[in-house]
Order: sequence, then C-alpha cells, then structure tokens
Amino acid sequence: MALRMWASSTANSLGISCASKALPFPAFSLSRCFSTVLDNLKYASSHEWVKHEGSVATIGVTDHAQHHLGDVVFAELPDGGVGVTAGKAFASVESVKATSDVNSPISGEIVEVNTKLSETPGLLNSSPYEDGWMIKVKPSNPAELESLMGPKEYTKFCEEEDAH
Repeated sequence: MALRMWASSTANSLGISCASKALPFPAFSLSRCFSTVLDNLKYASSHEWVKHEGSVATIGVTDHAQHHLGDVVFAELPDGGVGVTAGKAFASVESVKATSDVNSPISGEIVEVNTKLSETPGLLNSSPYEDGWMIKVKPSNPAELESLMGPKEYTKFCEEEDAH
C-alpha cells in the first residue's frame, strides 16, 4: 500500500497519469511539456523565441522546436542589413528529419547574424536560447511583441499541440 501511494504521489509530481485501472499493467501518458521555456522571452506559435533588450531583439528557435527537428546539420541564414517580416521565413534549418523554414516573429532590420551556426549548426540543439540564437533585429513595429505568447501561454500551447 505504501509503495502504491508513493508511486501515485511521484506520478502526480511528474505529470504522469495512469490511463486505466482495469489493465493488468500500468499504462501511462505524459501530460507535461518537457521542453525548456524561459520566463524572460516571448514566443511565436511557429516555435521561435524573441528576447527584446533595448533597441534590439534576438531571435532563435525554441527548445520545443529543436526537439521536434532532431539533430540540426545545416543552417541557412540571411545576410545582415536586410529586412524581415513577421510571419515570413528568414532562414531554413536542415535536420536529420527534414528541412524547415524559420519564421520571424517580428518585423525589422537584421543588425547581426550568428555566424557560429554556419560552422556549428548543432548549437540550435545544444543551446537554443544562448549560443544557438539566429539573428538580432532592430524592430520596426515594437507592438508586434505584444501579440506574442508569454512563457505560460507557450507552455500550454506546446502541451495542447503535442496532445494531438
């Protein structure tokens, strides 16, 4: 009995639930998003993040996105000085699974490109929020940042998306 109570308590803490008590063996389902979501960022439904500091916004792919992509083997990045438009592709990443476009969550002018990704595209997997950032943009419409999701909304969005 004590073991069953401990198992139940542990499962609740981890967000794991038993699917059926009628089965002779436990059937579990995961109900929690295990990707890292940082508090100080904004998130797009296309799984890019934005960190706005002063007059510059840094953009990259989320931990959730990199998990779904698999091992990234190539990143095609834009040149600095060009414009990006919210919701439009600015880069593409090739993984062992597929090639995917990366959309800009906001509009603006690219002021810096992470050239490390050309030589080490795996930084998108190993450090999506730090060394794996993609571009820095001077936003042309800062109000677009307000339409992005906060960490709680993005976590819920990922959980609902993964449930389907």
